[in-house]
Amino acid sequence: MEHKIIGLAQLAITVKDVQLALPFYTQVLGLQFLFAPTEQLAFVQCGDTRLMLSQPQGAGEIGKNSIPYFKTTDIEQFYATTLQRGAFAERAPQFAAQMPDHQLWIGFLKDPDGNLIGLMEEKR
Repeated sequence: MEHKIIGLAQLAITVKDVQLALPFYTQVLGLQFLFAPTEQLAFVQCGDTRLMLSQPQGAGEIGKNSIPYFKTTDIEQFYATTLQRGAFAERAPQFAAQMPDHQLWIGFLKDPDGNLIGLMEEKR
């Protein structure tokens, strides 16, 4: 049996205050709340991937994380909706690349801690 990576199970995002960040991920982005074992730790579901919102734990600086890219449909409308819900604009969605069978569109938001959030759509 070959051992290999079969997907991304969880991504940690470092925030200053989990209780203040949680509404951004659940209400602004519309992700499903899963559970919060403590005030400093919460989990939300994004497709097949779980996001862990936590305060700094030995590694990770607030606002200086890897950038999660959320796949969406109708990226322009989704971007506008997130701004109405309280997201901070970084770069409006725009055409990024022509692929063999689709156009790749990318946009960026920031959460309340300044973490960069990528949005992407594969327009066919």
